[in-house]
Amino acid sequence: MQDTTLWWLLAGSLVALEMVTGSFYLLMLALGLVAGALAAHGGWSLAAQVSAAGLIGAAAVAACYLIRRPAAGAPSVRRLRSVNLDIGEVVQVDAWLSDGSARVHYRGAQWTVIPAHSDQALTAGPHRVVELQGNRLVVEKVEGKTD
Repeated sequence: MQDTTLWWLLAGSLVALEMVTGSFYLLMLALGLVAGALAAHGGWSLAAQVSAAGLIGAAAVAACYLIRRPAAGAPSVRRLRSVNLDIGEVVQVDAWLSDGSARVHYRGAQWTVIPAHSDQALTAGPHRVVELQGNRLVVEKVEGKTD
């Protein structure tokens, strides 16, 4: 089997594996294998082919990581209303439990709520949902409202 055929088969295998797993980084590694295939077509030595594949693949993965990484100070996706429509909704906390959580009735079901800040005063009254952590609502006291 020729070197070029092997490179193309490996690149195609990574693309197929990416479709199964959904890892975009496998596509970047496949770009490196394509670079190895092109180097083989150019008649480069095996060492040069492997070097080209490794350098291009590593550079593509690094570039993908740098581009896709969240910006410093960017809010968590769990806090975005465009992702979760519960963010910003108000729930009524009647009483807090000794473990610092509470149970509220929201959207027809019982939910566990926890305070957004550990130093937050645990008082009854209306609270605004600021984040979801699993199946728990993270809430802050609504200012300006009385109990």
